[in-house]
Amino acid sequence: MPRLLVAGKLHPAGEARIAALRTEGIEVDYVEEISEESYLPLMATADALVLRTQPLTAETIANAPRLKVVSRHGVGYDAVDVAALTERGIVLTIVGDVNSASVAEQAMMFLLAASKRVLRADRAVRDPALWGWRNRLEQQEISGKNLLIVGYGRSGRKLAKMAAGFDMQVRAHDPYLERVGWPDGPVRPSGLDEGLAWADCISVHIPKVERPILGADELARCKPGVIIANTARGGVIDEAALADALASGHVGGAGVDVFETEPPGADMPLTGCDTALLTPHVAGLTEEASERMALASIENAIGFLDGTLDTSLIVNPEAFDG
Repeated sequence: MPRLLVAGKLHPAGEARIAALRTEGIEVDYVEEISEESYLPLMATADALVLRTQPLTAETIANAPRLKVVSRHGVGYDAVDVAALTERGIVLTIVGDVNSASVAEQAMMFLLAASKRVLRADRAVRDPALWGWRNRLEQQEISGKNLLIVGYGRSGRKLAKMAAGFDMQVRAHDPYLERVGWPDGPVRPSGLDEGLAWADCISVHIPKVERPILGADELARCKPGVIIANTARGGVIDEAALADALASGHVGGAGVDVFETEPPGADMPLTGCDTALLTPHVAGLTEEASERMALASIENAIGFLDGTLDTSLIVNPEAFDG
């Protein structure tokens, strides 16, 4: 019988599925700690690996002679050595559309909280000496404003629908879709420079690239007072440049869920910005999405082994021999 290794604590629904698999004769090793060292000793006997956020390096892959599939508990795989997997003919899968609603909600919350200066408003209640802050009229509405969505995939499209409820005017920038074809719908494509100059709010949903898509030059081209949300990946926005733009007021407020180093250190530039709302990479980790991710990641691993996997979820199809 195949042996499944689950590395990283799962939602209780996932743990119940593990228990059910064991009654079906599938051997399952379950390591709750999220570190590469914690699951490395079990790689030698694993046919399939369900992986949370910890790294999967070439050295660890080399210690897994039986491994056939790695199933990511999520949609990102920055910490996985995809080339090493592909060289060995090991398939990497991601979950489908299980957390886009959660991510879109987080982005919408960031846009609202940053526009309403929620952090400063909260402090003005906790410290009576700051009560007069309310008369500075720093809070803004997002209704009727221009929203640029950078990366128009699943979460970006859900955000566009939410923004329509606030009568926002929405455009999107997505180089990939501009190459393969723009989807039907009311949101029209925009060049990045054009969109930055037009937008009152920007929400980033694009995969990590070689350099930040929003660096100091791009931020300088934004409207003064622009609101920015990042629920994509750390490094997509230059953290130091964003902190400088917040300090100067050129960026009016920001919400950031992802960081270049996680967890970030105390010297991370954004921690000193009282107009930046920071959350610990939780946009996709709602109760509901965590349950869906746990179950989907297990089913992807088992589905590959028994030949029922939806092949559209394979990241490296060149490793898949059908």
